[in-house]
Amino acid sequence: MSGPIMEITDLQVIRNNMPALSVAGLSFSEGRVYSLIGPNGAGKSTLLLSLMGLVRPDRGRVRYRGADIPGGASAHRYRRNLAMVFQEPLLFTGSVFDNVASGLKLRGVKREETRTVAGQAMELLGISHLSKRRAGALSGGEAQRVSIARALAVDPEILLMDEPFSSLDAPSREALIADLEHIIRERGITTVFATHDRGEAMRLADEIIVMNGGAVVQTGSPNEISLYPASEFVASFMGTETILTGRVTGSGGGLLVLSVNGTVIEAAGDAGQGSIVTFCVHPESILFSHDRPGTSARNSFNGRVTKVVPAGLYRKVYVDCGITLMGYVTARSMEDLGIREGGEITASFKATAVHIIKTIPA
Repeated sequence: MSGPIMEITDLQVIRNNMPALSVAGLSFSEGRVYSLIGPNGAGKSTLLLSLMGLVRPDRGRVRYRGADIPGGASAHRYRRNLAMVFQEPLLFTGSVFDNVASGLKLRGVKREETRTVAGQAMELLGISHLSKRRAGALSGGEAQRVSIARALAVDPEILLMDEPFSSLDAPSREALIADLEHIIRERGITTVFATHDRGEAMRLADEIIVMNGGAVVQTGSPNEISLYPASEFVASFMGTETILTGRVTGSGGGLLVLSVNGTVIEAAGDAGQGSIVTFCVHPESILFSHDRPGTSARNSFNGRVTKVVPAGLYRKVYVDCGITLMGYVTARSMEDLGIREGGEITASFKATAVHIIKTIPA
């Protein structure tokens, strides 16, 4: 395909005389998976509803395969190419089969074909055994699987999902994400899903779209967004807590010497003497040991562990060494290194691990 399957130009949605959404431009390529990520109120749901044609923008354009999405009766035909899954399953009264088959029936698909296609969708989501169960008797995870099966049954070109896993318990969420990932990759469905969970975004998306205050603040691959945030907001939202500001006291050979409250840090980069630099260090780039590392880690500091916070399979370890550094440690490494609150530890990171967010010239 030569162009994007869907694109946005200068899109604005006004609510209560204030812009709820203001997006200069976005494009979505066929077969790729996109995650809209940001805090509550960032504009993620409004953007999805605009793509679906359920919210009419006050300004700008949404184009599908090169043509503006239509209004009026024609919008109904456009929406048949898309399917949307909401945070709440929003199931109809009736059986699981009735719900999965509902979109096919609305499209006038013949009864036998409806039975076959709905059956295939239920099998994909592992809910065939629930076919005759009433919607009101389902668990949260089962109900969301029915909602997704209903969306997939109509064979959409584009699948839109708004926080589809947020109300599920951890085991149900993990199982559903694994199944859905397999389905959308195998079918090549262009998928746009909103979440505030960066773990979901990192796992599923080819491209992450970070939103805040109704605007897109950065787009890029999961690696780019995580390691090279464009702002302090993006760095913080993606889990990087070591965000510091220092003054350039020396430079040369592609290295900067930064003074942060008297602590000297070396960083790869270029800035003039006396410039003020805001930078971050990703938590996975910070290593802990009881001995100073080799020369490849140009930044090495002895410090005291001030806090240890569980974070899924990892622990977030905070070390005060004149500045506060936060890094991830596995439970096994916690034991091997004897890391405990109040204990001494060495924290180190390479100069290339420093990502410069902003520079204010002297």
